[in-house]
Amino acid sequence: MGSLTLIAQPGGVSIDPPPGSTAVLQAKGAGVQIYSCAEVQGTFKWTLKAPDAKLFDESGKQIGTHFAGPTWRLADGSQVEGEVVTSRPAPEPNAVPWLLLRSKPGTTTGKLAGVAFTQRTETRGGAAPGTGCRSPGDLNQLLRVPYSAKYTFFAASQR
Repeated sequence: MGSLTLIAQPGGVSIDPPPGSTAVLQAKGAGVQIYSCAEVQGTFKWTLKAPDAKLFDESGKQIGTHFAGPTWRLADGSQVEGEVVTSRPAPEPNAVPWLLLRSKPGTTTGKLAGVAFTQRTETRGGAAPGTGCRSPGDLNQLLRVPYSAKYTFFAASQR
């Protein structure tokens, strides 16, 4: 993968994988974040249902998909499912947060079998709006918000 620049972390919140982790794949994700209008503690708000995106390599060739789980699946069937370890706000307004996710045990297969962490950075768009989900009549409506992001997949340190 070559050299990798660690992300500057405002407020001390790091989304970098543990020291010694090695980047094994980078992909651009482009698609939508799907939200559902739900009642949460007596108020109505958009809640994330799932991403629905395509994954592209640096030449622009589609290499896989990203969907609920969150799960990333390559065209050859390799996949990894993650769970959020930490997040920080994206620097761009109306963009979904930058994340560090840990691979869920037993969910990595094929070329992604060695992936221990997935990092989401460089997000554009995808954040739920503050409007359109305000009353019982809005419940269960779906909203698809376009977004893009960079995903970097890391193998754990071999120490």
